[in-house]
Amino acid sequence: MIQAKELLPQQLSQEKLKKIREYFLSNVKIKSDKQDDKSLISAEMIEKFLEEITEEANINLGDELKATLFTEILNEMQGYGPIQPLLNDPSISEVMVNGPKQVYIEKSGKLVKSGITFDDNAHVLHVIEKIVLPLGRRIDKDSPTVDARLPDGSRVNAVIPPVAIDGPSITIRKFSEEKLTVQDLINFGSITQIAADFLKACVEAKLNVIISGGTGSGKTTLLNVLSGFIPTTERIVTIEDSAELQLQQEHVVRLETQPPDIENKNEINIRDLVRNSLRMRPDRIVVGEVRGGETIDMLQAMNTGHDGSLTTLHSNTPRDALSRLETMAMMSGMDLPIRVIREQIASAVDLIVQQSRFTDGSRKVTHITEVSGMEGDIIVMTDVFKFKQDGVEDEKILGQISPTGIRPLFSEQLKAAGFEMGPEMFGGSI
Repeated sequence: MIQAKELLPQQLSQEKLKKIREYFLSNVKIKSDKQDDKSLISAEMIEKFLEEITEEANINLGDELKATLFTEILNEMQGYGPIQPLLNDPSISEVMVNGPKQVYIEKSGKLVKSGITFDDNAHVLHVIEKIVLPLGRRIDKDSPTVDARLPDGSRVNAVIPPVAIDGPSITIRKFSEEKLTVQDLINFGSITQIAADFLKACVEAKLNVIISGGTGSGKTTLLNVLSGFIPTTERIVTIEDSAELQLQQEHVVRLETQPPDIENKNEINIRDLVRNSLRMRPDRIVVGEVRGGETIDMLQAMNTGHDGSLTTLHSNTPRDALSRLETMAMMSGMDLPIRVIREQIASAVDLIVQQSRFTDGSRKVTHITEVSGMEGDIIVMTDVFKFKQDGVEDEKILGQISPTGIRPLFSEQLKAAGFEMGPEMFGGSI
């Protein structure tokens, strides 16, 4: 048993502080395990247990250490251990655990190493299990990777040995409770008012739009904003791996994939849901991200009356996005010639919106590109808006997306939907 008259943080090594915390934590768990209903264990009860354990162990803690231990124990019992404060911080958008001693965060678009650490690999593994077990997911040496979603909607990926060579790893893309609006993106400098007005017209006119971008470039945020332009009179079916979209319309059916069970059965993937959605009488189909064979089903849906569909994919340029679509369509198992696939893409996709993350951490729309059709075996593309960088000031990227002066071929479709686009919209003179 640990005994001392008074312990102050500055008098303790990290190892001693760890032992004291483990002692308290184990005893608090013993006391809490005696409760009939574990869900009733509150912060007040943990504080009471700590007082009892302190008296039993004859330990007089200083106020600072007592508060530190209480917070750590509360986080271990009611949260996700050392990373709980990071999850509570609204300014942090991503948390990355590269083993017990390396925890990084993304803040204001930049990666920073935090001062947070775990005790050891077992401590990290304990947090992973605490995340996935309530969801009915498994993670072990036979299934060493898992995707999950926290109760608040945050997206979690965990990897353990033998796949993770240096120890268990956790990546958490935090869910923002605050829904960004198009005005927020304009204020951030992510897009201009004129480009936003153009995209609003394209969505309302039921053009098929693909949002392209790299990891962490803000694709889902932009998809959320664009889907907000869908009229409230339409029936929307959303399909996602992890439900992140925050549509404000009333008539929305949200579908989410299901991983295989412990016997590796009963998996429901994006492709299954896309096919099923076609039987649900959707006015719009919104797919969080296409990354495989479901691409061909999405293209066919776009080509068979389901106009106004929205989705995202990983790619660095609009031209690369078309190559990705081709590759993913070939993953469907349908033995289609490449020209047929390209014809499907050229016929189905009207617009590619490219989202990029810059070195200063900012996220901007860099291209709004029309898919114009086919010319021989090549899909023709036309930049309607394009980002121009004007320089760098105080490490901030300067510039904005501007019209190229080219009027898109689908202008008549916009006009038929009630949107008169004057020459000033596309950079011409009034």
